[in-house]
Amino acid sequence: VQLQASGGGLVQPGGSLRLSCAASGFTFDYNAIGWFRQAPGKEREGVACAPNSVANALYADSVKGRFTISRDKSKKSVYLQMNTLKPEDTAIYYCAAHQTFGSCSLRREWFDYWGQGTQVTVSS
Repeated sequence: VQLQASGGGLVQPGGSLRLSCAASGFTFDYNAIGWFRQAPGKEREGVACAPNSVANALYADSVKGRFTISRDKSKKSVYLQMNTLKPEDTAIYYCAAHQTFGSCSLRREWFDYWGQGTQVTVSS
């Protein structure tokens, strides 16, 4: 199982970024994919999670209305569109997978596989 996160970078407050998570080595439709982030000195926190149907996606309160998670079955990829970014969104962002169909969670203990992180820095 491999998860490859990419798309991080430096962006000004109010800007946008789109993160990508490319998955391989498992049945994509039967895995929930989540995005987490970890800022320096803080715990890793769940940001968004998409089960096989993004209509049932979960979001942390801190990102609701600003972040959108989506899935592309043909590319076996999950995306996190981040808009109206704030300095407090600065963190290393990770994607993770859990084998299930139809459910999701923002708890890090629920996930089985993790990708490497991608740095997002929001600063003027």
